[in-house]
Amino acid sequence: MNQFLSAIDEIINHLHNAKQTFKEEGVEGLLALILKAHRIFVYGAGRSGHVGRMFTQRLMHLGLNSYFVGETLTPSMDKDDVLIVISGSGQTTSTLSIVEAAKNHRAKVVCLTAHSQSPIARKSDLLVSVAGKTKLSEFKSYAPFTTLFDIACLTYLDSLASEIMARLNLSDDDILRMHATVE
Repeated sequence: MNQFLSAIDEIINHLHNAKQTFKEEGVEGLLALILKAHRIFVYGAGRSGHVGRMFTQRLMHLGLNSYFVGETLTPSMDKDDVLIVISGSGQTTSTLSIVEAAKNHRAKVVCLTAHSQSPIARKSDLLVSVAGKTKLSEFKSYAPFTTLFDIACLTYLDSLASEIMARLNLSDDDILRMHATVE
């Protein structure tokens, strides 16, 4: 049980420390892009993709046109759209390729990463630095592999969804109306 409790403590402490690094201008910049976008596309590979899918679903619950890149229902992208990518390392091949395609279609690109000088970060219009251990294994941790980055991104994005709810005057009842009824 010692490893288990140590991992929980580390995750809780990491989220507290990560919160201190989130910049208001990054939050406001991302909110502005999301709220004026025609469509919001989200992408991440692996566990970052799971976090991205959760955020895409939450945006849909809030009545926004959101799509996870690669799904069969994903429409074309253009200059009025925004792409939000999640990549701890900032160098995931599939993510970099999608960022380049989005830039070719003149969409705005936002990158959540732990590596602000990475190839994906450098190609992005807005960078959101999210602390955490990535697949590059920067430090030893009780939490497995990329957990600290993944949980910090999920926390950031769900908190962003909460701010969107406040700005659009939405409630949990509004989410419930958009929630799946056939499941």
